[in-house]
Amino acid sequence: MADSFFPQEIIRKKRDGAALSDAEIAFFVNGISDGSISEGQVAAFAMAIFFSDMTNDERVALTCGMRDSGVVIDWGPIDLQGPILDKHSSGGVGDKVSLMLAPIIAACGGVVPMISGRGLGHTGGTLDKLDSIPGYNTTPDKPMFQKVVADVGCAIIGQTADLAPADGRLYAIRDVTATVESIALITASILSKKLAAGLDHMVMDIKTGSGAFAASYEIANDLARSIVGVANGAGLPCTAMITDMDQVLGRNAGNALEICEAVEYLTGDRREARLEEVTTGLCAELLVMGGLAADISEATTKVNAALDSGAAAERFAKMVSSLEGPADLIENLDGHLPKPPVELPVFAKDGGFIAAVDSREIGLAVMALGGGRRRADDSIDYLVGIADTVPIGTAVDDQIPLCVVWAQNLDDANAAALQIQDAISVSADKPDPAPVIRQRIGIEDL
Repeated sequence: MADSFFPQEIIRKKRDGAALSDAEIAFFVNGISDGSISEGQVAAFAMAIFFSDMTNDERVALTCGMRDSGVVIDWGPIDLQGPILDKHSSGGVGDKVSLMLAPIIAACGGVVPMISGRGLGHTGGTLDKLDSIPGYNTTPDKPMFQKVVADVGCAIIGQTADLAPADGRLYAIRDVTATVESIALITASILSKKLAAGLDHMVMDIKTGSGAFAASYEIANDLARSIVGVANGAGLPCTAMITDMDQVLGRNAGNALEICEAVEYLTGDRREARLEEVTTGLCAELLVMGGLAADISEATTKVNAALDSGAAAERFAKMVSSLEGPADLIENLDGHLPKPPVELPVFAKDGGFIAAVDSREIGLAVMALGGGRRRADDSIDYLVGIADTVPIGTAVDDQIPLCVVWAQNLDDANAAALQIQDAISVSADKPDPAPVIRQRIGIEDL
């Protein structure tokens, strides 16, 4: 019987490398949720998983247990006009894809109830970017969230307290016990919230490179396969794309700056090539999965049409205003997202071609400016960041800057400039271009 389990025996069993039963995992997750299992025991459980890992079946059981620890959204009573689709990213520097993907998919007939997170460390969070928009409500109640999704076709909000609460407690303990990097625990954390959102299909964007959690391709591949295997095992059709994070994605890194870039992308004012390839690729994958396009070619045509017609930009504007942001954000970007006092161009120490970028250091420079958090309770300066970064392979000299630092004062700007100069390598030879989308992994590949 489940009530005859002892937490310490479950910990011991996993510590010694044995597989846990569904009942044992359910017991432990319930104890995490209701507080009957102590913080020390939760920490030991996480550490045992970190060292002994979990089978795919164990990962499915853990994920479903955490999903069921709170509310699972039922979209059945609501008359949605398309398949429920979503995308999640493992995080990177300048990764604002969600801001464009949600309204593009909505404009193509999909429904996107996206539950996103905040940034911690050198990677930015989608919610922090949206929080830079005056008035935007990232924590609406469930009825408001469902209404916006039904009316607009998309809404991007944060995790509520009743959504996978076991994950909230487990993650907080992992964060202070050096067990964040466990593939099994990362998988369960991501998917428990996505499963609770009531999705029909999902695509996972796994970043790899210097600015990603999965710095090596091997780690990215392991995470992609874990996400795909567990999601499908839990009843959520899912594919994964492994994409490059060896340089800033797009032109800007920083919360308000990334909102500005997303708006420019949606309106067609300016689209950086690498960002466009990733965004289009993920959107097309979702449209095919959701039955909204027969193949990737047709899906790509639909994505471009949603952008060219202005339909995607309209969805974004309506989402913002429906979630209590300004109705004229697109028309009045500078009024709602003003520039900080200092704009400092940063030049390479030597002329040549940009050969490599330590993207993690770029993200840390944004943090040092005030644009990110060292601790979960740190406040953020939404206006600072790094604008107009140029990609690997670009020729630079004393007239062509690497980027422009946006800061509140010159001292902060100069410090960031030095960090950026040290993070970017310049060569006399132009490097060969690297692929942006490295691999697609589906259930058929496992």
